[in-house]
Amino acid sequence: MPPGSRSAGLVARLGASVTIGRKKALPVEITAVAWLPETTPCPELTPDGLCGIHSAKPQRCRTMPFYAGREEADQAPFLLPRPGWQCDISRTAPAVYDGGVVLDRADFDTERQRLEQQADTIRAYATRLVSQSAPLVRDLEVLGKRPGGGRLALAFTGILPRLGGDTAAFARQQVPVLRAMAALTAETPEHRRFHTYYASTLRALEPFVPA
Repeated sequence: MPPGSRSAGLVARLGASVTIGRKKALPVEITAVAWLPETTPCPELTPDGLCGIHSAKPQRCRTMPFYAGREEADQAPFLLPRPGWQCDISRTAPAVYDGGVVLDRADFDTERQRLEQQADTIRAYATRLVSQSAPLVRDLEVLGKRPGGGRLALAFTGILPRLGGDTAAFARQQVPVLRAMAALTAETPEHRRFHTYYASTLRALEPFVPA
């Protein structure tokens, strides 16, 4: 994220601040993402376009369209409808955001609390990763020069040992998903970068699964 952005301080606090160039601090957001091709719908959508796991969907989905990784006063851009979204933007639609304040805020506050709780672990992991990878720092420096910043996708397996819990159980759940997505993106040239990501992450995750 560009250092002068409205939410730069929060991003650095919840993620990391990486020194680039002439000792310039770059706020870096570090978050898990469902990295799907733009033309691929959420795999949990039902045929009628509704959420098939509504009662157990992730907190990130519950908080949308808001995002607690940005300042509350910086949420307006997330309210712009995107192609394919079924949004009620009529004058009779219920208000959700007013004067830089999220009105129905239970999910927003829960997501912020969880981001705060994981911040120390994320920051320690990022500090170690940056100290060991000059190419990564160079990539971040290039993205930091773009007006709107940018996004860099990395395999998440390196942080698993730091998270605690049953890593093998987590891997058993994720491996079939990664295999399915790797197969889905294998034959389409425009999905090659996605296929490469799924395949490399799968190779890194499989050692966590007991034989």
